[in-house]
Amino acid sequence: MSREVVITGLGTVTAAGIGIEPLWEAVCRGRSLVGRIEQFDPSGFDLQIGGEVRGLKVNKIVPKSYRKATKVMARDIELAVAAADAAVRSAGLVTPGINGEDDATYAGERTGCHIGAGLIEAEREELTLAMVEARDSEGKFDLHAWGREGMGNLTPLWLLKYLPNMLACHVTIIHDARGPSNTITCAEASSGLSIGESMRVIGRDDADLCYCGGADTKFNLLTFQKQILTGRANTQDNDNPAAAVRPFDQSAAGTVYGEGSGIVCLESAQTAGARGANIIARLTGYGASQTINRTSDPLNPDANGDGIARAIDKAIADAKITCDDIDAIVAFGTAIPAYDRAESAAIGRVFGDRTKHLPIWSSKPYIGMCGAGAGGIDIAMAAKMLQEQKIPATINCDAPIDGLHCGSAPARDAELNHVLVYATSLGGQNVAQVLSRA
Repeated sequence: MSREVVITGLGTVTAAGIGIEPLWEAVCRGRSLVGRIEQFDPSGFDLQIGGEVRGLKVNKIVPKSYRKATKVMARDIELAVAAADAAVRSAGLVTPGINGEDDATYAGERTGCHIGAGLIEAEREELTLAMVEARDSEGKFDLHAWGREGMGNLTPLWLLKYLPNMLACHVTIIHDARGPSNTITCAEASSGLSIGESMRVIGRDDADLCYCGGADTKFNLLTFQKQILTGRANTQDNDNPAAAVRPFDQSAAGTVYGEGSGIVCLESAQTAGARGANIIARLTGYGASQTINRTSDPLNPDANGDGIARAIDKAIADAKITCDDIDAIVAFGTAIPAYDRAESAAIGRVFGDRTKHLPIWSSKPYIGMCGAGAGGIDIAMAAKMLQEQKIPATINCDAPIDGLHCGSAPARDAELNHVLVYATSLGGQNVAQVLSRA
């Protein structure tokens, strides 16, 4: 029999700062955190705005004994480590990474970790130092020179900064998680799939606690330009960043990118209850699917929303409820018109006439689209909504498409028993979860 799984800790790192509270305050006030990019000069790019994390100093977060390891942490790893720290503190757990030598709440072999990641790009400074030594007599890049001299300018541990599994690796070492561990790299669906895997691991009694979610940054120069080249970015509103992301609005012109991480602590309801944990929400349903769009290019989703709808249907069935029991939706909601239409179609297929009355909310107007980290942030927000019995402010949707109930509105109290969260991805992976009131 599958064990019940609950959420006891929420850890987010976003443009709002570290922790769920500053993000929750911003979304309840309706304050977008999208602004002009400061990590590099964006003036040469068509897109010049995004949701940046500012002031993050990971060496102040990790234990003193682990600070040397921060030298081999890419930005994505730093985001995951900081979010995991926030989640552990939120859950009131004792781990070696928080409390030193104190007895841990859970044994390491009963603690798992599943963190979704993007494809981490190398930092330009490091590559530049190597590339300048890899030129021929005419100053052009030469592969043989790269092998002879160029690579010698990379540090011996260079690769360890850029392997996607290093996000989970550092979190497991810091918090002594020696149970089942995995890394999923399925673009924007990565967080949700990782949380689903943790849910199954705990459900089948292979662990009592799991750290799960995802982290990603889109502000590496190569990554940033690649995102723009997909044609999914809004390059028209650089002078009005707060209004740039308009999910499900008739004027939606594309998304903007962000960086962030969402890590949650999942526990067995039995062991969480035994330790007197504050249960924030229950994770009751999980579903996943794959969309194969045979009628268009792979950058666009199936316009009928079939794949998204299948994932949602599976999650609702897994939660042993019906679509009539869902009280609100935390949507993928990127403001990319093709995705908005596919999501609208999927929601309509699942909920029928209820679509016009079911509250739909998205985090993207506030913090940008955070890639592999987006789903973890959305799961944390859904859990917070259930805990507070409140729907945050909806912004930038003055003319909703297709009769969706997602028009701009202030934060409002609501009776929430079940909240649906879903995501789709550039590669067609779809994932959905149902969170239920504690």
